[in-house]
Amino acid sequence: MTEGAGIHAGELPDDLTATEAAMWQAFRSGSVYDLSSGDAVVDDPHGGHPWGPERTVRARTVCRLLLDGPAPLAGRVASLKLAGVQISGTLDLSGGTVTPYVEMKGCRFEQEVRLPEARFTTARLVNCSVPRLEAARVHTEGDLHLPRCRFHNGIRLTDAHIGTDLLLNQAIVYRDRSGRSIAADGMTVGQDLQAEMLESHGELSLRSAKVGVSLSLRGAKLVNPYARLALNAPQLTVERTLYLTPAGVGSPLLSGTTPARGTRIQRFECEGGIRLDDGRFGDAVDLERARFTFTEEQELSLRRVQTPELRFLGEQPQRGKVVLSGARVVTLVDRAGSWPGPGNLHMGGFGYENLVPQGPFPLDRRLGWVAAATAEYNPEPYERLATVLRGAGEDEDAREVLLAKQRRRRETLPLAAKLWGYAQDWTVAYGYRPGRAAVWMAVLWAASTLAFAHADHPPVNPDGHPTWNPALFSLDLLLPVVDLGQAGQWQLHGGWQWLAAALIVLGWILATTVAAGATRLLRRG
Repeated sequence: MTEGAGIHAGELPDDLTATEAAMWQAFRSGSVYDLSSGDAVVDDPHGGHPWGPERTVRARTVCRLLLDGPAPLAGRVASLKLAGVQISGTLDLSGGTVTPYVEMKGCRFEQEVRLPEARFTTARLVNCSVPRLEAARVHTEGDLHLPRCRFHNGIRLTDAHIGTDLLLNQAIVYRDRSGRSIAADGMTVGQDLQAEMLESHGELSLRSAKVGVSLSLRGAKLVNPYARLALNAPQLTVERTLYLTPAGVGSPLLSGTTPARGTRIQRFECEGGIRLDDGRFGDAVDLERARFTFTEEQELSLRRVQTPELRFLGEQPQRGKVVLSGARVVTLVDRAGSWPGPGNLHMGGFGYENLVPQGPFPLDRRLGWVAAATAEYNPEPYERLATVLRGAGEDEDAREVLLAKQRRRRETLPLAAKLWGYAQDWTVAYGYRPGRAAVWMAVLWAASTLAFAHADHPPVNPDGHPTWNPALFSLDLLLPVVDLGQAGQWQLHGGWQWLAAALIVLGWILATTVAAGATRLLRRG
């Protein structure tokens, strides 16, 4: 019988240490191999207390068990379940197929774990200390769990395929030599990607990643003072919701639930830029109470994002920019105090169909929101807001928005056009307040009637003329086109001629502005 055949039949290899031999037997029975001492300080895998040979197994022995291990005991399922074990050497399963279930809790790895192009059913590393996880193109049929682990030189999951869930809850990940904490470009996760209360020191890269259900970064802290981006995720696809929201601190940590009253809350915090350009989110992007710390050059970039709902409810960034150019949202849920000030908000081509403000958001602040996004005059944000308000039945507010647009446009015009704009504004508010025309007309008619009652008015034709009526005479001057048979029947001299001419000009101004406003109203209708 060959050595390999003996191993598969259950015989122990000759080169195993006593610790490894016990692990070998635990593997065959599918039981947990626990070398913890019971002292929390000593057993802390992230602490400095040394673990001796009595708690150490070689990585090559672990690889042998996983890739070509012995048959299970009768009636048992072989699996590798380690607790409080130190693994020496590099655990290299590159390109291998691992059939047994793998679970390691509170373990310490001396060197990096290499899993590129390996295939697993389910693998769980919980509260482990790992110098680096190299797992590009790894494939799991089930979960990949890495909660509470610490990775000192980053994680690489580029083009990985996770069959169900990827868990990174409460993990701490430091950057690698390229400046990335987690490199997961092109990764596919079948169900949820949970990274709640994750600490990422470096760039978290999820370019072109796909998540089958939701991506949760509740309570996460992303820090990257070394470069421009802390979260780099253009073309990210999430079938349901991206959560950049608070998490409840305590146990159990239940994903997706609202923390109970009195629970200590940990917000999502990001020190460094966020790039979500061209992302697709099936339900929502939720920024409830998110806190952003940017430099002047950094930004929260949501260019061309598409989602049914954007919940923009975070803290106002003190520096940096928020960019929504080209984004498409059905419902915008926002708060007045969440948006940055003038020059730091860009919304060119930003489309939304409904506005649901949380808390007071008066129209003057909403107009300030639009003005903050348009350093130079751009009619589109005003027209979009007016359309949304009109669709919600707020016709008066919609008219105020369009009036604000005309006033903003006026500042870009040459002097003559600007003066004409002021005239339209003062008289009928660019046609958006047509009632003003009637008021002006009534005032002018009354004043001119009183004035012409004292005017010298010899008739043009002494033999045939109507009776002098200063009220009809004034109205005939004020109304363009309409002839009441008074204006041409009387001669005026001196200042009375100038008064008549002024009334004719003012009448034409009122009529023209009313006509322009009516045209705009008909065009919108």
